[in-house]
Amino acid sequence: MPAHASIGADHDGALTVPPGQAPETALILVNLGTPDAPTPQGVRRYLAEFLSDRRVVALPRWLWLPLLHLAVLPLRAKVVAKKYASIWMRDEDGGSPLAVYTRRLAWAVQNELPQLRVIDAMRYGSPSLAARLAQLREAGVRRALVLPLYPQYSTSTTASVGDVLAREKALPTRMVEDYHLDEGWLDAVVDSIRAHRREQGAGEHLLFSFHGLPQRLVDAGDPYARHCEAGARAIALRLHLSAEEWTLSYQSRFGRDKWLEPSTQGTLHALAARGVRDVDVVAPGFAVDCIETLEEVAMMLAEDFAAHGGTLRYIPCLNDTRPHARALADIARHELDRWT
Repeated sequence: MPAHASIGADHDGALTVPPGQAPETALILVNLGTPDAPTPQGVRRYLAEFLSDRRVVALPRWLWLPLLHLAVLPLRAKVVAKKYASIWMRDEDGGSPLAVYTRRLAWAVQNELPQLRVIDAMRYGSPSLAARLAQLREAGVRRALVLPLYPQYSTSTTASVGDVLAREKALPTRMVEDYHLDEGWLDAVVDSIRAHRREQGAGEHLLFSFHGLPQRLVDAGDPYARHCEAGARAIALRLHLSAEEWTLSYQSRFGRDKWLEPSTQGTLHALAARGVRDVDVVAPGFAVDCIETLEEVAMMLAEDFAAHGGTLRYIPCLNDTRPHARALADIARHELDRWT
């Protein structure tokens, strides 16, 4: 925690505020969420909240909620818990990678913005966004800028954060909608790819893997796919890649709906069939590493690609690196100037 910060957060999510030191404005970095423990019980609590959101599953509540609690959660909790256990961080600041890196990222952005108070929050699980807003109000903060850690806007993620802000009236708030073409963020992603390739060697192909989305949402006007495509093109352009040297794909699909294509797994199979044996994978839709990047891409898909004769090298997310913190700090400054 930065020594100059007057509002901090302990590992239980509670805010600590020395008397008389509350700033006027806070910046809240909001991520999706994660279980508190890699256990079936912890995963079940988290998934129950996540999958109950109408933004995530649009089925009628009378149909979906009984199915969720009687069938989906009992079947999925043990399976997903094992996945979380495989990536759980066991050091002194340990826990779910998404929670650890999000907390560290908030500290890093705090160092860039000493005039604000920067804290982390989760849309699902803890520390919840609603609780953070209430805590900030009690601490004497007068307004909060909310920055969802989703570079690309989607009704299933960013809009869900907006739902909380519409319900909670603890503080005046303003939300950053997206930053998929922000120059500082693009430069940070490009620099991370270049650094990884300098250290590990450059693969024959660069694959951009974004979280999937049901096609029906895009058909209804959700801009997510356009944002993914525009951001990937901008990054590839900065890397001076030809059209044959990179591909965009979507991962993490579930349920029976038709999802965005092409799939990451299918794309890797197609690359292997073409004789491409060395692929670098980057996931610029994720601000920090999490189960979708560490377990799904770096472990499961890497193993699957190896079975097809290839080598997959995963390029880590920006996490709590200084270029990432600087980019987010600049985004916050710009949004605060507009708010003023």
